[in-house]
Amino acid sequence: MKKIFFLFVLCSSFLTTAQQLILKKGVVMDSVIVNDSIPESFALYLPTKFEVSKPSPVLFVYDTQGRGERVLKMLMMAAEENQYVLAASNNVHDSLSLSQNVLVTKRMFQTVFDAFTIQKDRVYTAGFGGGARMASLMPTFFKQVKGVISCGAGLANSEVLSSRNPFHFIGIVGVEDFNYPDILRSKNLFNTLKFKNQTLVFDGGHQWPSMDLLSEAMRLFDLEAMEKGIIAKDTSFIIDSYTKSLNYTNSLISENNPLEAYRKLEEVIEVYKPLITVDSLKSSLKALKRNTRYKNQKRSQNAIFFKEDLIKSDYNYYLEEDLLTYNYNNLGWWKYQMEELQKFQKSPNILEKQMGVRLEAYLNALVEDNMDIVRTQPTIDEEALNFLWMLKTIISPKEYSNYLNVISLNAKVEDFGTALFYLEELLKIGYDNVDELYALENTALLRITPEFNELVDKYLKSARYKIIEE
Repeated sequence: MKKIFFLFVLCSSFLTTAQQLILKKGVVMDSVIVNDSIPESFALYLPTKFEVSKPSPVLFVYDTQGRGERVLKMLMMAAEENQYVLAASNNVHDSLSLSQNVLVTKRMFQTVFDAFTIQKDRVYTAGFGGGARMASLMPTFFKQVKGVISCGAGLANSEVLSSRNPFHFIGIVGVEDFNYPDILRSKNLFNTLKFKNQTLVFDGGHQWPSMDLLSEAMRLFDLEAMEKGIIAKDTSFIIDSYTKSLNYTNSLISENNPLEAYRKLEEVIEVYKPLITVDSLKSSLKALKRNTRYKNQKRSQNAIFFKEDLIKSDYNYYLEEDLLTYNYNNLGWWKYQMEELQKFQKSPNILEKQMGVRLEAYLNALVEDNMDIVRTQPTIDEEALNFLWMLKTIISPKEYSNYLNVISLNAKVEDFGTALFYLEELLKIGYDNVDELYALENTALLRITPEFNELVDKYLKSARYKIIEE
């Protein structure tokens, strides 16, 4: 049975009356009101052992679509294991300005701080993708924030970092995530600024990490708090965490991955050196560095990252040029690029294969970002959108919406030849929603033509208008 308790809270200076919160432990509450005068809410998770009088660490989680409940469910098991309070605003959104999102955050922070006893210097932020980038900005605006868990994204803006305001940065990323190279390389910047930082890597792409990795990130925050004397040292906890990290490092070595083993072992020494004796690991680190396979993997990774950067630069340059000139003739070049990516993804070289997956994801994200930019302009450039939709049919050929958008826009300007070409391409890949097809915006004239109905009849046997044969 879920534990329920009542708490009367005067939730900040914004409130004119006290509100009664019915708080449930061990379950995500999706709509906790910030205050009585502003229509804002946040999702909240309290671990089952939560006590009102006992100080707790808190992790504020960001989702740029304001899906508080959804995002907390990704972290609740890790929070339960490590006894963290979770909160996520339902009103933070990427359509708002940074200043607006900061004010939304400030009001949520104040409500949580007034409602609960939060441990001093144990306020953290987290997020995935765009939410992670937003989370990484919060230490700049709120000195209470002492750490960030960034999943699938690097820093939003490295220029705002200051050695006078350091925070603990934990990046979690998949080897097939297009942010992977940048997150690995960001360690140099953090080390220069003397920011405590770790990177947790997993096999996968641009996706939420496992509960185990999220829990490990929280344990790293706990270890830092023990190091600083914020919480009491727990020797059994330290040894258990150390053993798990060391076992994982050894598994990487046994799997012939000395490159990742070296990076992990280096971080194990950084994390545990202030807490326990790790001198014996330093010789292991030196031995790994002398390992021939390590040297070969290091050279190969550097070469792959260099090649990847060059290809990304080409994507950025040519997409910008093509959009400025509506260069439909260059769609063939983009098709060739996708063929090259398919070759990379079939390569027996695992590093090259991972690069191919990352580049395809990067290209999709680049095109979608440009779509967002075009849509947010005061006057929407339909020709640019048309090019981007055509490009998306090449790089994401199974996404039906791009074909439908091209058909609709070209029918609007009575370019029926282009519309019919993309209609057939759409039908070839298995699209079969006849009702949607005959209700498609701007196609009233197109869909009564014999050519349109012949294609529908050929692939779906469902033409709505008779085809008169001469």
